[in-house]
Amino acid sequence: MLTRRTFHAALCGLPFSGLLKADEYEAFRSMPWNGPARVARVYLAGAPHWPKPTLDVEAERKEVEAQIAVAARKNAHLVELSGGELLRSPEEVKAWLARQQDLDGILLLPLTQPTPGFNELIQASPVPVLVFSRPYATHSWSSVAGLRKAGRRVDVVASSSYGDLDPWFRIFRTAHHLRKSKVLVGTENPASRAKAAEEYKAAFGAEFKFVPGAEIKRAFQAADAREAQRLAEEFTRNALRVVEPKPEEIVKGLRMHLALKSMMLAEKANAFTIDCFGTLAANTLPGYPCICWSKLNDAGLYGVCEADLHSTVTQMLVTSYAGVPGFVSDPVFDLSRNEVIHAHCVSATKLKGPDGPASPYIIRDHLETHEGAVLQVLMPCDETITVARFAGPKRMLVSTAVVTGYGDSDRGCRSQIRTRVKDAEKWLENYQAGLHRVIFYGDHTRALERMSRLLGFELVTEA
Repeated sequence: MLTRRTFHAALCGLPFSGLLKADEYEAFRSMPWNGPARVARVYLAGAPHWPKPTLDVEAERKEVEAQIAVAARKNAHLVELSGGELLRSPEEVKAWLARQQDLDGILLLPLTQPTPGFNELIQASPVPVLVFSRPYATHSWSSVAGLRKAGRRVDVVASSSYGDLDPWFRIFRTAHHLRKSKVLVGTENPASRAKAAEEYKAAFGAEFKFVPGAEIKRAFQAADAREAQRLAEEFTRNALRVVEPKPEEIVKGLRMHLALKSMMLAEKANAFTIDCFGTLAANTLPGYPCICWSKLNDAGLYGVCEADLHSTVTQMLVTSYAGVPGFVSDPVFDLSRNEVIHAHCVSATKLKGPDGPASPYIIRDHLETHEGAVLQVLMPCDETITVARFAGPKRMLVSTAVVTGYGDSDRGCRSQIRTRVKDAEKWLENYQAGLHRVIFYGDHTRALERMSRLLGFELVTEA
């Protein structure tokens, strides 16, 4: 999650500087995708039969309001709660919904049974609805699963503890982050990705802008060559060693970082992905983008390989919730060891987030082209990871694994980890939805299960 604290850590705690200057830090921090979610709370009640006919509904609402206020203060960095009205009929629900603007979600608090307007609100809501059902308040929770199966974005928390709302406030913040995000897509063939961009925008609200190679080259030419030289020298000093690249290739990589970062600031974008093995092949650009992607991911922004919109949105979803960057990988199966190797020539160094330790890196050339400059990152071992990828906005594939060690083959890509999975053969037999997967340190499956229900996508376990 991109907050003032994580931005500060990104600026101060990395093995190389130059991620963001102070003015860039303030500019990115103030972007709309970095703010709290806007969530309206609303109470529903009828003439009570349950929990008891003598219930003082207004006193009940005030008691709940006091607890919600405590939860809201605790999570003020995640959500901004509005509303608080008590509605007593479907007609009042309809009028209330018509007044709501620019919301990320609704927190629905039923107080009685019957609960007039409950189904009507959920069916008509343009944003996800979370029902907080306290014990003995209502029976309306029993219709939530059916409403969700009918396509509504809704889930229910049935609990006496208001603290159980905390992870859901973080999910609302993730929904806001996606809704306000903007992705720059470098390609000479926008039509090839236009359908995916439209679908993800319709599902989550994120904007996509296609930029041609000429625009990237102009930004590169405008980037400060002397600043790139300074950053390259510092970047090189902090590496374990340099193997193939000549100094000029490293300078080009840092100048590309300055160029792409300037484009993101100008466009108020937080993500960039380039068709670097297609219409804008990396060796046709003035510099490889790989170092830039690493630095952006270390700073809580998004640099993603190969104009892969599915992996980009996957990374935005998980990173904004969990605060750890994604590593887009080409999986390699080894059934004899029940292992999957994850390999790519782009990796963040702050794999546990901007507040975590930085992994050491070696400066290499891009293995598949033997050009440019990339990072070979020595990633943490003996750790659980989550492996995920959207297969379109309505379906996400997910699995977990344990990192058992580094891969160091001269085949494939520079950054490699070996992982032990539950059933590599089963995964291989049912592999689908393209090659790439995105790994994240930590087990985030419980959060993804909740997000899938509230944000309206199916979660499919791969292995």
